[in-house]
Amino acid sequence: MGEIIRTTTAQLCCDSEWEAAYRRFETPQDEIHKFVARLNKFGASSWPKYAQIVEIFCGRGNGLIALHQLGFQRLEGVDLSEKLLLQYEGSAQCYVADCRSLPFEDSSRDVVIVQGGMHHLPELPGDLASVLKEVQRILRPGGRFYAVEPWRTPFLTFVHFVSERALARRLWDKLDALAVMTEHERTTYEQWLSHGPEILSLLNHYFDPDFCTQSWGKLRYAGVRRG
Repeated sequence: MGEIIRTTTAQLCCDSEWEAAYRRFETPQDEIHKFVARLNKFGASSWPKYAQIVEIFCGRGNGLIALHQLGFQRLEGVDLSEKLLLQYEGSAQCYVADCRSLPFEDSSRDVVIVQGGMHHLPELPGDLASVLKEVQRILRPGGRFYAVEPWRTPFLTFVHFVSERALARRLWDKLDALAVMTEHERTTYEQWLSHGPEILSLLNHYFDPDFCTQSWGKLRYAGVRRG
């Protein structure tokens, strides 16, 4: 089992109602399957198996489990919530740390991944700039950054419209769970969705984009460290 190292004071990431809704929305097995599919779309099957990989905002660590299933061994996770990290059952080294100040040496990692964590940042664009600057700092020359985050697309707008209908929520428990989670993180979530151009500008400031797609309510971004 991987050890948890505390580099800062842990913080509560979310309330009990959000947690309960999350468990209704997606099982751990479903999430791991989703993450494996995402990583394969990023081309993970061609990454060197000895690559040193960090997942930031890793939460319960299901992304780390997905990476391990794909054959990667040199894995580390970072999250501000010790409560979430304690739910992880795997061999990766995990850190209770602020992703705006990562506990790694300069130019020391090959890949950094985030799957749905940056939209929880309390202040934009400042906090995002801090995270991306740290990611750039710890990546080796040629190191790569991969991100998946919610994005305002016609599909997401439609989902939000339907999720605000009481009948739809009663008929589909997963939709109700999504609506509850959105309600409990609305401030940071809406802030993220409303800063699209600034977010893309920051990403392209710190990384040379390999590809960037915005579809089905998601931003999928891959970039190589600048400098």
